[in-house]
Amino acid sequence: MTYDCVIIGGGPAGLNAALVLGRARKSVVVMDEGRARNRVTRKTHGFLTRDPISPSEFRQIAKEQISAYPSVTFAEDTAISITGTNGDFQITTVQGQTFHSKKVLFAIGMKDLPMDIKGLSDVYGKSAFICPYCDGWELRDQPLVVIVKGADATHMAQVLSGWTKKITICTNGSDDLTDAQREELNQHNIPVYDSPIQSIKSDNGMVQQVMLKDGTSIVCTGIFFRPKLMIGADLLQAIGCELTETGTVIVDNLGKTNVPGVYSAGDAATHLHQAIIAASMGSLAGVGINNELNEEEWRNI
Repeated sequence: MTYDCVIIGGGPAGLNAALVLGRARKSVVVMDEGRARNRVTRKTHGFLTRDPISPSEFRQIAKEQISAYPSVTFAEDTAISITGTNGDFQITTVQGQTFHSKKVLFAIGMKDLPMDIKGLSDVYGKSAFICPYCDGWELRDQPLVVIVKGADATHMAQVLSGWTKKITICTNGSDDLTDAQREELNQHNIPVYDSPIQSIKSDNGMVQQVMLKDGTSIVCTGIFFRPKLMIGADLLQAIGCELTETGTVIVDNLGKTNVPGVYSAGDAATHLHQAIIAASMGSLAGVGINNELNEEEWRNI
């Protein structure tokens, strides 16, 4: 059969799109490999009626609710190629399946690249985070180390200052902070260390100290850092979708890419990596896809 839409990615964006399309009586497959980027964190925050909730429970509840709409099915699989054009896409998977679909929604998110900081993986998602809006409340009034470079240092310090005034910047090596930026941080009593990080000491995932190669030891109970990211799959580029200079997919207000019939939503299409934002983008993409399908059917009569 030819589905109305194949959704690649089963996070908040893909699931909310599936909900919208299921309620619109469209046939949908949600394809997901089951390795969510936020699986490292214990709780997801900032999602109204679900604050806090574990990522796995969030997905379980979503799937249970979506199952009320029989036109939506789930496939635990990984897409490895996509061919075809609007109205007739073919998506091939690792397990050797081929799905035919009129539309495709990429809700593939982003993937973390190694940070090469000893001990960071032990605390990531437990006491080291990337989004103050997601996890700042839990670290309020605590001493924090922010691992960041350049102008992002003053930006992150300013954002975090609403949760705590106990902030230390670690650039993890030589940096291009201007004298004016360093002075601005100094005025707010925020020290800046340029020495590379030797290791992060922790206990059961809770950070205790950040050790620098020059011998400096910074006591802290939390870390925020800028991750190194890449888009969750290269299929978007393979089919011709345009990306920004920073690697996100270029989409319109309803998630439509430059390739007819192809949409994207969630972290792959924005720098605002929050579950509720991803879900809202998925909802909008679902509306866009449904409207396009209805319009095409209307004109073909």
